[in-house]
Amino acid sequence: MQQQTMSEIKTILRFITAGSVDDGKSTLIGRLFYDADFIPEDQLEALRSASERKGLQATDLSLYTDGLRDERIQGITIDVAYRYFSTKNRKFIIADTPGHIQYTRNMVTAASSANLAIILIDARKGVTEQTRRHSYIASLLRINHVIVCINKMDLVEYNETRFQEIVKDYMDFASKMDIADIQCIPVSAIHGDNIVKRSDRMLWYQGATLLYTLENIHVVNDTNHLDLRIPVQTIIRSPEFPDFRGYAGKIVSGVLRVGDELTVLPSGLSSRVVGIDTPSGKVVEAFAPQTICISLDQDIDISRGDMLVRQQNLPEVTQEIDAMVCWFGISALKVGNKYILRHTTKEVKAIIKDLVYKVNLADLKREHEVSGFNTNDIGKIKLRVTSPVMCEPYRINMATGSFILIDEGTNHTVAAGIIV
Repeated sequence: MQQQTMSEIKTILRFITAGSVDDGKSTLIGRLFYDADFIPEDQLEALRSASERKGLQATDLSLYTDGLRDERIQGITIDVAYRYFSTKNRKFIIADTPGHIQYTRNMVTAASSANLAIILIDARKGVTEQTRRHSYIASLLRINHVIVCINKMDLVEYNETRFQEIVKDYMDFASKMDIADIQCIPVSAIHGDNIVKRSDRMLWYQGATLLYTLENIHVVNDTNHLDLRIPVQTIIRSPEFPDFRGYAGKIVSGVLRVGDELTVLPSGLSSRVVGIDTPSGKVVEAFAPQTICISLDQDIDISRGDMLVRQQNLPEVTQEIDAMVCWFGISALKVGNKYILRHTTKEVKAIIKDLVYKVNLADLKREHEVSGFNTNDIGKIKLRVTSPVMCEPYRINMATGSFILIDEGTNHTVAAGIIV
């Protein structure tokens, strides 16, 4: 297996599609693949057959990403559908996320690893609450590039005035968020206008097509290669080599070299790296986001959930956390509630100490007088954990600055949080 270099990893663009139900996210991705000749002939034939069974004369391109049987029956996206393709300029990983409000957690999961978000807006409906929710989540998760595809322009007769109205509404809202780059494109996913080829029905639009924008947008690599952080996943022993003891995990940030001295948190013990193994063999240097197994010159007490760092560059070790959360639970989030907090490879019990404020998605104002968070509410909380976690603000390190909350009774994920 050939090992990826840093430069190769940087060429990959990970992006999500998000928006309200029936805004045409799956159709847009299907059209992108179809017009760019990315769909293999056997899969294309399967799409044609499935469309005929539905009684459609034209091929339903949304079926390319709506893989679950329930999704095809209902005509909505439930799960996150991942697709991969590449052009001569760039490699892409697409996450087609659900639009329905009850599947917001799926959108958050996909957005957490994305460089760019495509926000779809139905030209007839304009900016909706889901548009604002998904955009705000993208801002929270530090997605610096957003492409707003105003879809179904064919249903408003390709009207430029309607396009400009929606652009103004969206930009007025977006000005209150932290998104560095926003581009708006008028499209018709079902007819292919401005997806791969420029539309001859919207000559008033002088910008680039969606594919050209995706190929040429400059995305800064979001991986932190400065602060070495290796959460320990497991300890590896071998009956064949009784003297071997390895510490396996994923480098979530930073660069590691043979000979580096590492400190184990929270214990503070130190040892030196004498070997680095990867799935493709031994290396003298490894970097985020590689999965590795480390050999040290001393056998010291290390367990799952510990973190390997450099002594001169330490994260915060704390039991008090301030965070922004998106609440997914059916039952309300209230002060005093207890959950399991999963942070990197560590699980600890947590208690909610305070609900600082809730964000009103209509105007992004903070509501400080709040008794609880209901499903899909977003706001700031304070919590305390039973044993120290090694963390830092999300803006500095996405991996160590994020967590999820799990309900002990149901084992359901009830919140996604970023440390502030």
